[in-house]
Amino acid sequence: MKITKKRNGQNIADKAFGLLLLNAICISMVQCNPRNSNVNNQTYSQDSIDVVETQLTSDANGHFLNQRQAFSPDGKWLVYDTRNDETKIGENASIQLVNVETKAIKTIYKLENQTVFGPGTGAVSFHPSQNKVVFIHGLMNASKAHPYGFTSRFAMQVNLDNANEAEPMEARDVNEPFTKGALRGGSHAYCYSDDGQWVSFTYNDQVVARATETNPEVHDLRTVGAFMVGEKVAIDGTVDDENFDGNSFAFLLAEVKANPLPGSDEISKAYEEGWVGNEGYTKIDESSQKRSLAFLGDVVSLSGEKVTEVFISDIPEDIQGLMSSVTAGTRTMLPSLPKGLKQRRLTFTTANKFPGVQGPRQWLRSSPNGDAIYFYQKDEEGIVQIHSISPNGGLIKAVTTNDFSADTTFGLSADGKYLTYGAKESLYVTAVADGKTTLVLPAPSNSTSHLSNINWSNSGHTIAYNRMVALNGEAFYQLFTLELSTLLTY
Repeated sequence: MKITKKRNGQNIADKAFGLLLLNAICISMVQCNPRNSNVNNQTYSQDSIDVVETQLTSDANGHFLNQRQAFSPDGKWLVYDTRNDETKIGENASIQLVNVETKAIKTIYKLENQTVFGPGTGAVSFHPSQNKVVFIHGLMNASKAHPYGFTSRFAMQVNLDNANEAEPMEARDVNEPFTKGALRGGSHAYCYSDDGQWVSFTYNDQVVARATETNPEVHDLRTVGAFMVGEKVAIDGTVDDENFDGNSFAFLLAEVKANPLPGSDEISKAYEEGWVGNEGYTKIDESSQKRSLAFLGDVVSLSGEKVTEVFISDIPEDIQGLMSSVTAGTRTMLPSLPKGLKQRRLTFTTANKFPGVQGPRQWLRSSPNGDAIYFYQKDEEGIVQIHSISPNGGLIKAVTTNDFSADTTFGLSADGKYLTYGAKESLYVTAVADGKTTLVLPAPSNSTSHLSNINWSNSGHTIAYNRMVALNGEAFYQLFTLELSTLLTY
């Protein structure tokens, strides 16, 4: 399905005026009510906007995008899993591609032993420059007694240029003696660095989680880390369905503590991470920090309240030093952080009227040059807006000043000029340079459609996203793209 909204016979000045007028009207109303709309063939009467929306999938299956890195390097394919429920990774068997031009669908990975207990696959990301993908994969021996879960999963990589060869990205070793560079539990939420040499993840440790069952002094804490791609790890013990070699070396990159000191920079949880800059960022002293990971961390205020703040970990460049400095962990302790890692708190909002990072679930994004890290936070009126902070710290800057709250994850264009997000099923774009917000697609008039998982293409100004569409009395997540190049002119 392709919907084209165009107007003919008007000059550039008329078009610009119409766009500004429509934007002002739509923003004041929060959303516009489209005419001539139905579930499977959504047509909007927007005479002042040139925009093309294409529905790529329509079959009676789920088509669930990751919240980032869904486009292939050349922009011709979208990768997704076949969930129709965000919570059902453990029950999903397939990873697929759809061609954004022909709508052809390919299955690139499928589990033959899938049950409701696992193994499960999902949340798949494309490599930025190679035809490879990485996704969550449950353990092959998943069962009713040991189902898919936070600590029973790992990173699987598929090479599309080598007959869809699949191999674990992470080594996994849950038996003593543990192996340096291997993980002992469950990683997820993968994100490639711009050069493809590292992949970040969020992590829960199975060994520590099991220790909490008998030792109240041990705590299972979520943290973040990254794989150094290509540094293969062979485990010290026997290879089986729960313990295996991997093609990358794993590091944990955030220090977490069970009971953070109130008013301190200690955190009990690290999560929703993102790489800073395509090539890092420039420090205050003008030196270059080549690789850093930003993440959310939960602190405790002086009054005892949990507050989520933005943190960053600067990673040393000495690769061999990193690998030699870590330990494999113990039954009660996580693997150690690499020597020289510098973890810093960037935001200090505990005294705000609405403290901390707030809003819908979000993953941190960074400008291409690394000078800004973006996140949601409430303004003084309690409205969820996009804000930014320098990786060097300092003042928090408001990017959006809308009179409505965003309610989806947000995405940043590859050139760093535009942010896109949803509110009440409508799609908006904000120009980073001046904060101007434009309604680019109104909400369907028929019903809520679960707008979600908004992704920008790797070049140009195309976005992809999910909506649920009714079919034969049911509703299924389908894939859509929206071409915005005619609108975005900065």
